Amino acid sequence: MARTVFTNGLVFDGSGSAPAPGEVIVDGDRVVEVRAGWSFKKEETDQIVDATGCTVMPGLIESHAHLTFPSAVGHIDPSFNPPLDVSFFHHIEGLPTELARAERNARILLDAGFTSAYSAGSLLPMPVEVILRDKIKAGAVPGPRMRAASMERDNHPVRPDGHTEPDWQGPDACRRWVHDMAKQGYDSVKFLLSNDDVFTPGGSQITQYTQEEANAAGEAAREAGVWLNCHAQSAESVKMAVRAGFRSIYHCTYADEEGLDLLESVKDTVFVSPAPGIIYANVHEGEEFGITREVALKMGSVDALEGMAAVYPEIRKRGIRALPGGDYGFPNNPIGRNARDLELFVDVLGYTPLEVLTAATKYGGELLDLGDIGMLKPSWIADVLVVRGNPAEDVRVLQNQDNLIAIMQAGRFHKAPA
Repeated sequence: MARTVFTNGLVFDGSGSAPAPGEVIVDGDRVVEVRAGWSFKKEETDQIVDATGCTVMPGLIESHAHLTFPSAVGHIDPSFNPPLDVSFFHHIEGLPTELARAERNARILLDAGFTSAYSAGSLLPMPVEVILRDKIKAGAVPGPRMRAASMERDNHPVRPDGHTEPDWQGPDACRRWVHDMAKQGYDSVKFLLSNDDVFTPGGSQITQYTQEEANAAGEAAREAGVWLNCHAQSAESVKMAVRAGFRSIYHCTYADEEGLDLLESVKDTVFVSPAPGIIYANVHEGEEFGITREVALKMGSVDALEGMAAVYPEIRKRGIRALPGGDYGFPNNPIGRNARDLELFVDVLGYTPLEVLTAATKYGGELLDLGDIGMLKPSWIADVLVVRGNPAEDVRVLQNQDNLIAIMQAGRFHKAPA
């Protein structure tokens, strides 16, 4: 079988070590060797990828994916732009249309160098992500291998279509929801433990569940073999999530000292994802879509950006695994721009380029737990990017798709080098 040899470039293996001259050899769907220096002796059938002036690195992993959201690069949909416009929900055409959009978004995300993705929640009560996940796994459509997540569950009995759901609140209701989502085939179940300023004034400080309800969800998740994810901005919601055993905790914007202590106590089993992308976009890049500075203040985005900038240096200091992934899928923050989150981790949250590259590869692989992905190591899955330049010196090079010379997923080129 022909091997693929990446040579003459720098190698970033995902471990956190700085890129250094090296070679990566792929056979089938696996990395078989990573070696220092450029000394490979070519065999007749070997395919050589000349990475001169480039860095060879693991495929990127998106930790906060919303592939069912409508806006992507080249496909902006201003009708899903809360709180200003949510008319999107009035023209839902059904599962085939929603699946087609998600398939489009999956390809766009893979085109951007993201070979894996962890969902932060489906937009609608349809099994779009379950079907998409399985089609990608079967090779029927291109996209990042993924973990599928349920629709986000808030704790208000009046549902989005206006009807009141009986027995919606309480521990038993939360337990039923988790088991129902597990039966539908989701890998994880999403709860809105806190509200959000986008939905209601002061919402980010409103905790929507009791600890008993969250604990019941946690017990049900362990029984059903699924994970729990949550939107948690208020200090109390962060602590609630840790106590109930949630795996991925999004935002943590206003975590207090007690919450940080709790996060640190479970730092080997929990992940946090601040999602700076959408917040930064609301504050600085929303005017085209009606998000003026005044609107951004009302949406809580200005305070949220300041909150992240204050809390995440402490999260970094404590060694809590924080992952890039920024709620992409809105008109001012479309899918396909996801690599911009790495820049925001450096410029806003205080991480070094090497730290965020490690988070977007190694730690992302640990989050997904889908086998040996996220690093370039012998016997590991061959998800490989060749990017022009050195992202450990300037992570912005990953945002330009012209800089992505090659994208390999499980040993097969999604984008072959010229």
